[in-house]
Amino acid sequence: MTQTDLTEVTCSTCQASCCRLEVFLLTETGVPEHFIATDEWGGRTMLRLDDGWCAALNRNNMDCMIYQKRPLVCREFTTGSYECLIERTRP
Repeated sequence: MTQTDLTEVTCSTCQASCCRLEVFLLTETGVPEHFIATDEWGGRTMLRLDDGWCAALNRNNMDCMIYQKRPLVCREFTTGSYECLIERTRP
């Protein structure tokens, strides 16, 4: 990634790379139940569709449909952080 790429990192230019990650729901933020998957042990994660992307991702504009109620992990995933830059390099 070039220095120019680093200065232009925004959610609107990223194509939601972080929305392919497994997101564990550790706190209550008001995520609607139809976006939540619960495993056999009661663990709760953001539901991911067959394509691997988060179910709360609007595929038309690549925006989060529950941005104001997104999980804590999503809130703490900082745009332009090391983790963000790594995810942006994955196919």
